[in-house]
Amino acid sequence: MKTQTHLSGKLVGLLLVAFSASVFGATPKSGSQGATSRQDATNDLALVVGRSVLLDTAQPVQRVAVGLGDFAEASVITPTEIMVNGKAPGETTLILWESGGNREFFNVVVRPSTAASVDKLEGVRRELRSELPNQNIKVTQEGNSVFLRGTVDNLVSSDRAEKIAATGGKVVNLLNVQIPTSRPQILLKCNFAAVDRSKTKELGINIFSTGLGNVIGAITTGQFSPPGVSFNNSGSGGSGGTSTATIGNDLNLFAFFPGLDLGATIKALEDKGIVQVLSEPNVLAEDGKQGSILAGGQYPYPVAQSSGTGGGSAISITFKEYGVRLIFLPHITAQGTIDLQVISEVSSLDFANAVTLSGFTVPAIAQRRVQTSVELAKGQSFAIGGLLDNRTQETLLKIPFISNIPILGKFFQSISKTKTNSELIVIVTPEIVQPASEGTIPNPKFPLPYLEPNSNSPMHHPDGTGTGIATAAPSAQVPVSMPVEQLIQSMKGTPTISDPGGINGSGGGEMGGGSGAGSTPQMAPPQQ
Repeated sequence: MKTQTHLSGKLVGLLLVAFSASVFGATPKSGSQGATSRQDATNDLALVVGRSVLLDTAQPVQRVAVGLGDFAEASVITPTEIMVNGKAPGETTLILWESGGNREFFNVVVRPSTAASVDKLEGVRRELRSELPNQNIKVTQEGNSVFLRGTVDNLVSSDRAEKIAATGGKVVNLLNVQIPTSRPQILLKCNFAAVDRSKTKELGINIFSTGLGNVIGAITTGQFSPPGVSFNNSGSGGSGGTSTATIGNDLNLFAFFPGLDLGATIKALEDKGIVQVLSEPNVLAEDGKQGSILAGGQYPYPVAQSSGTGGGSAISITFKEYGVRLIFLPHITAQGTIDLQVISEVSSLDFANAVTLSGFTVPAIAQRRVQTSVELAKGQSFAIGGLLDNRTQETLLKIPFISNIPILGKFFQSISKTKTNSELIVIVTPEIVQPASEGTIPNPKFPLPYLEPNSNSPMHHPDGTGTGIATAAPSAQVPVSMPVEQLIQSMKGTPTISDPGGINGSGGGEMGGGSGAGSTPQMAPPQQ
C-alpha cells in the first residue's frame, strides 16, 4: 500500500514538471499584426503619410526610439502595443527594447498619399504654366522626389522652376539651358560733354533735375560724399512738385534709368551754349573682354639717352597720351543684367609744374582718376561727373608805340581776365546685341537724340523706335542647350578689368590728336 502511494506521488510530480515545461518553454507570438519577437530581429514597415499602424509585441516594451522624427513618430499605447504614425515621405529606423532583453529593428519607409501626391504635383504644374508659360518644362514624381526635365531660356527660369517644384518634395533639376551659338556682345554708347558751370550758376538751373518721379540715384565712388537730394512737393491743389539733385564738386558716379528725358535736356542746353558735346563714340566689346576709349592726344617729350662711345647723350622723342580715357570690362550676369567695371581718367598738360631737360621744356601731366563697378539692366545709363577744370586767362590789349611810353603808356593799355569753370560728364549706356546672321542686313532706326526720351516726350518717334544706333539683328541660328550644373560651373570665373599702367602708358591703337575717339584691342579674357 505504501509502495503504491509512493508511485502515485512520483507520477503526479512528473506530470507537473511536464506541464510547466509546456507552458513556460513555448515561444510566444505577437498580437494582431502577427510579428514574432526575436532577439535583434529586423523587419520592414511601410507607412503612408497621415496614416497609423499598430504594432503588438510578445513582451512589454521598455523603450522606443525613432531615427528621424521628421518622417515618423511612435507612441506607446500599452506595454505591448506601439502606434507608429507617418509624418512625411522618407525613410527612417524604429527600435524597440523589450523587457526580456530582446530588441526589434524596423526599417520604416513612409510614402506619400496617392491622392495628396497627385494634387500637389498638379498644383506644381499649374504654377509652372502660370509663371513660365513659354518654357518647355515637364514635371514627374518618382518616390519622394520631383524631377524637372525640359529646356528653358536662361538660368533665371531654371531657378524659378526649381523653387516652385520644391513645394512638391525634393527637387532633382535636370533642365537644360539654351546657349546661343554666337557669344553676346555689349555695345557701349558714350557721350563726353563739357558743362559750363559759371553759366549754370548764372541761370540757376540743374541739368540733372528731370521733374518729380525721375530722381537720379547717386552711387558714390567710396572716396567722396554723395550729392545731396532735395524735394519741394506742393499739395494737391498747388502747382506740380519739383525735385533736384545737386552734384558735388567731388568725383561721383550717377545712375540714370529709362524714362528720363536726359537726351532732350542735353540737346536744349547745347543749343543755349551751356553744354558742349565733345564726342559721341560707340564701342563694341565681347562679353568678358576689355575695351577702351580715348578722347585726347599724344604729347611728344624728349628722353636723354647715352650715346655710348663719345660719352655724350642723344635725345629721342617719346609720346605720352593725355585726355579722357574710359576703360571698361563688361560682363553679362546670369540674371541678364550687365556688370560693368569702369576706370575713368582725365589728364591734361600742366606747364606750371614743367621741368627743363636739355633745353626742352617738358610739362607735367595733371591726372584725375576713378575706378568703380556698376550693375545695370540693358538700356539703363550711368554718368561720371565732377571732373572739374578751372582756368584763368589774362589778355593784354595796348596801342603800339604809345603804350610803351613810361607812366603815360599805362593809360593806353588794358588787361582782361577770363575765368572758365567747366565740368566734364561722361555718360555711358550699355546695350546687349547679337551679331547678324549670314545674309541679314540690319535696318537702321529713326535717329533720336542721345539717351532716347520716354514715350511721353514730344520728341518720341511715333513708330516707337529707339536710338539712332543701328543694332545688329538677332542671330537666326538655332541655339544649343546645356545642363544647369555645367552652365553654372562654366560661369564661376568672374572677369576682372586690366589696367594697362594708367592713361600715360603706351596703350597704342587709339586715334591720336584732337578729340577723336577710338577703341583699343586690349582684351583680357575672363578667368575660368
